Amino acid sequence: MGSNKRRGSESNNNNTKNVDDWLPITSNRTAKWYYSTFHNVTAMVGAGVLSLPYAMSQMGWYWGGVVLLTSWVVTLYTLWQMVEMHEMVPGKRFDRYHELGQEAFGEKLGLWIVVPQQLTVEIGVNILYMVTGGKSLKKIYDTACPTCRPLRTTYFIMMFGTVHFFLSHCPNFNSISFVSFLAAVTSLSYSTIGWGASVHKGISPDAEYGPRASTQIGRMFNGFQALGEVAFAYAGHNVVLEIQATMPSTPEKPCKKPMWKGVIGAYIIVAICYFPVAFIGYAAFGNTVEDNILISLEKPAWLIIMANAFVVIHVIGSYQIFAMGVFDMVESYFVKGLKFAPSTMLRATVRTVYVALTLFLGMTFPFFGGLLSFFGGFAFAPTTYFLPCIMWLAIYKPRRFSLSWWTNWICIFIGVLLMVLAPIGALRHLILQGKDYKFYS
Repeated sequence: MGSNKRRGSESNNNNTKNVDDWLPITSNRTAKWYYSTFHNVTAMVGAGVLSLPYAMSQMGWYWGGVVLLTSWVVTLYTLWQMVEMHEMVPGKRFDRYHELGQEAFGEKLGLWIVVPQQLTVEIGVNILYMVTGGKSLKKIYDTACPTCRPLRTTYFIMMFGTVHFFLSHCPNFNSISFVSFLAAVTSLSYSTIGWGASVHKGISPDAEYGPRASTQIGRMFNGFQALGEVAFAYAGHNVVLEIQATMPSTPEKPCKKPMWKGVIGAYIIVAICYFPVAFIGYAAFGNTVEDNILISLEKPAWLIIMANAFVVIHVIGSYQIFAMGVFDMVESYFVKGLKFAPSTMLRATVRTVYVALTLFLGMTFPFFGGLLSFFGGFAFAPTTYFLPCIMWLAIYKPRRFSLSWWTNWICIFIGVLLMVLAPIGALRHLILQGKDYKFYS
């Protein structure tokens, strides 16, 4: 009887290991510390950096600078918390965000708190990157051939989406490491072009730095929307544990050390990308800047084409980074929950359907600025700004009124404020844009 139980237990352990060896997040644990740098840069820098001059124009010099710098500090702190919590239980790794949530809040409640928010973020980002990639392709076409027949944005989103029907079949994070590296390099490249071309252009003669809206109510809603755009720009937390899970770890050499080294490198690059683009872009165009700085830049044509090509390459990599988390979650559900056998056919079906879904939604709702702010406030604020702090308080239970206690509660307050205010401004913006929108135009 005892030997049968042991055999059954060994069989279950083997089955679990086989499934983990097949799932995208846990199938390969050979990543280097610098993989963490470019995966995090690819996840964080993207559509968000392009909207920062627009966010500055909605908040002004003082509040724009304060919000940008505060967000950089707060999100670096919460990212450190997540890296630390990855292996806080000896002999156990929390490879996924929801696993950490289950440790903090309990098996069922942890899933219900984390999974809906994480899926909203990852699916929302993928939809938005379909739009961003398509609009950047259209900008290349319009700039390269201004006399050519105009084509609908929808067609360019379809062109961009086609790439992902192929790339999405890469099995795990390490298999897309080269794509992620290219994406990280191009993010730095187009950010430099964004502020460099703004310097070359100089300050527009008609640049004004007053409020974009003429009414007090309009200015308030614009400020709310800008908070969401800034929150969206700091987006890497939703996949940070999944990235850390790809690293080897032993009790003597825990993976948090190389991971944190990679995160510091990523945040230095983030600062180099974000602050010059935000401040110089706003200085050049004032409150007439577009919600994508590259759309405001029209000359020199070859440079704008190059910058938008870099954006396309970057959001291809970013889409894959965020999609990998969704693939892992859905494939885990099919294999562990519904007891499907791990197979190439299952993986191909799940990923093809997902890419088709995000492509369809991107073509149907290409409201770039409003979408960016809405997802930034509604989903990124919880998962990036304050959910790690709540988990830290629940697990480590720091002494009341200690420095750690106060730091976490301040971050929670800032995050909740973002979560409440940003979607209000974004919904108003979407309604105003949607009134004149024609589907698939």
